[in-house]
Amino acid sequence: MIRGELVDLRPLTVDDIERSERLANDPDYNGPFGTWALTAAGDVRRRFEIDGYLSHEHGRLTVVDKSGEPVGTVSFIAIFHGPPPSNRVYNIGVDIDPAQRRRGYGAEAQALLARYLFDTYAVERVEASTDVQNVPEQRALERAGFTREGVLRRAQWRAGDWHDIALYSKLRGE
Repeated sequence: MIRGELVDLRPLTVDDIERSERLANDPDYNGPFGTWALTAAGDVRRRFEIDGYLSHEHGRLTVVDKSGEPVGTVSFIAIFHGPPPSNRVYNIGVDIDPAQRRRGYGAEAQALLARYLFDTYAVERVEASTDVQNVPEQRALERAGFTREGVLRRAQWRAGDWHDIALYSKLRGE
């Protein structure tokens, strides 16, 4: 368990997988910035059965409030800016339930995940990106200690069109 002031992070459980599969294709839950390709039934469960959705290459943790109730997830995936393994960085993401947003949970969850990655792996950098129109997530990243580095033009295909994304990073020690 990774403890914060507002939320904690913990590994996924079977109950979390059922919840994730139920919400994966729900447009009301995912909102305008999370309209990804549809998830096939059982995809999340199969990944969970392989490695618990937690390895040095990728991971997903459940965000829980102080009562222990799930309020979302954070995830990470290893990417490389040059030949591996020394140029590995992690790209992170957050998904907070719509009813739980605007409480600071997303900012704290991302800060906790970045701290976990720096404490666990020999990486110098953690990255995150979001649609340039997703101002609440940009604010959350800044509250989590991330610095905006720029815009990646037409870098994300979503909802039938290309979108610009803002790139953020946090370096070890920041």
